[in-house]
Amino acid sequence: MTWNLSEPPSVLKVVEQVTISGGSGFLDVNSGVRAELPHALRIALATGQLRRPLTSTLGPVLDLLVDGNYQVTGPERLPDEQLLTPTDVWPPSDDARVGYYRTAIRGGHLPVAVVLADGSRRLIIDGHHKIAAYRAESISPSVVRITPATFIGVGES
Repeated sequence: MTWNLSEPPSVLKVVEQVTISGGSGFLDVNSGVRAELPHALRIALATGQLRRPLTSTLGPVLDLLVDGNYQVTGPERLPDEQLLTPTDVWPPSDDARVGYYRTAIRGGHLPVAVVLADGSRRLIIDGHHKIAAYRAESISPSVVRITPATFIGVGES
């Protein structure tokens, strides 16, 4: 069996909605401070083995956001023309980690980065090394996208 990793797979796009209440608001992309994600979540993102519902799996990331409504989609392939805004050093300085992800991608694995849509910007929340590896391999990155949303919660009118 051969995999063509340059073309996104045609799959049904799953959109999950979540309302954050009591979020820490710690995720300030201008501060340069990075939150440490739990080990199990880091492994899931590194291997691309994310469990559904994504809103539960990504709970530690979502808890960093300010209160509000969000949509979570993915993992999905990011369009080649989509510009990303790094929230950490770019390009990543750890060449060994980028090399690790390049090897994984060549082997057919799809590590997942987390991107937050912030108006017209797409911010890399987690996965700078993964994005760098995908770009070095000329393959569209696999991402989970978090987008602020407007929706009516259950029981609201």
